Amino acid sequence: MNLSFHIARRYLFSKKSHNAINIISMVSVCGVVVATTALVCALSVFNGFTNIVASMFSNFDPVLKITPRYGKVLDPTAAAIQKVKKLPEVSIFCEVLQDNALVRYRDRQTVATVKGVDNNFRYLARIDSVIIDGRFMLSDSIANYATLGAGLAVQLGLRANFMDPVEIYVPKRDEKINLANPATAFNVEYTFAKAVYATNQQIYDEDFMIISLDVARSLFRYDKEASAIELGLHKSANIAKTEAKIKSIVGDKYWVKNRYEQQDASYKMMQGEKWVTFLILCFILGLSLFNVIGSLSMLMIEKKEDVRTLRNMGASNRLIRKIFLYEGWMISGFGAIIGIILGLILCLLQQQYGLLKLGKTSGAFIIDAYPVYVEAADIITIFVTVVAIGFLAAWYPVHFLGKKWFK
Repeated sequence: MNLSFHIARRYLFSKKSHNAINIISMVSVCGVVVATTALVCALSVFNGFTNIVASMFSNFDPVLKITPRYGKVLDPTAAAIQKVKKLPEVSIFCEVLQDNALVRYRDRQTVATVKGVDNNFRYLARIDSVIIDGRFMLSDSIANYATLGAGLAVQLGLRANFMDPVEIYVPKRDEKINLANPATAFNVEYTFAKAVYATNQQIYDEDFMIISLDVARSLFRYDKEASAIELGLHKSANIAKTEAKIKSIVGDKYWVKNRYEQQDASYKMMQGEKWVTFLILCFILGLSLFNVIGSLSMLMIEKKEDVRTLRNMGASNRLIRKIFLYEGWMISGFGAIIGIILGLILCLLQQQYGLLKLGKTSGAFIIDAYPVYVEAADIITIFVTVVAIGFLAAWYPVHFLGKKWFK
């Protein structure tokens, strides 16, 4: 065993002549334990919320989405797009045409995002799982149908299977406005509300209306164009590798985005909050590790006679400094290990039993208890951070105060 490490271990666990040194050492370890536990729990809760948001967005966001880099629409019959369609990893290929329109029902009207989809959308977006009224249908031999977000339905004052049609108005993009008869400047389509959905995401529930792709193309005056291609992959497919393969196929003319990139702003905001919290807790950890400086300083004073004995036996200044440096490392290292174990236990208990509730009233939120999800990368980051800060806290008294006391 390394001599300096062996002596440092004996110093850490042996009884000191002054009881205050033992107390300060224990306070140092406890401070690191508490701060490390807080880091594990806080980052795991942020991961849990991120997963909850991701699961809600996944009801509408495809696994991969291809959009034009330039302009508003793309040609689904282009060779590159058709090559993507034939990839073995692709299980669902859905053409989408999306744009803003004025939606009117009886005496109410509002601007909404109209999304035209084909029949594959049912399987791609799992739309049936979020339907709260009616059933999803795009068209039949009698009429064309629409599926509206819950917020949009409330704005228009309608429910599924109401008898009056929903009117959709879009300015004609390829004609000039006739000032003598402005009404002719709009394309108009009629659909009947067949279903209402709720994803608990404002961006989709308040603004979106899903209609048939054929109706959307007629409304926006396109022949075969689409604003996006939405893809579903086989369960065995690797998303990152498939995304890279598709990017190599379509080249620079198109964007290829996964679910996180499609909701880039939301995920960046959540990740930013997560790491700002991490930095704040690291600052608290740094304050708790000031106890290490006090503990080492007092230990170095107490062990002056031991140091003198070691010098007489031939110990170098380097070996003596390593003894106390190891002492500081062990305080932070043991605290980090105990804190991580305690944090993992608390996360497991929260995951199994939901000990910490979001509110007093059950059902007031989407989930009743704080969600947790532990990521190995976070645990490694926390351990490295605690040990690194602990090293800095130990390095100061050893290298600066040691020059004065170990002469």
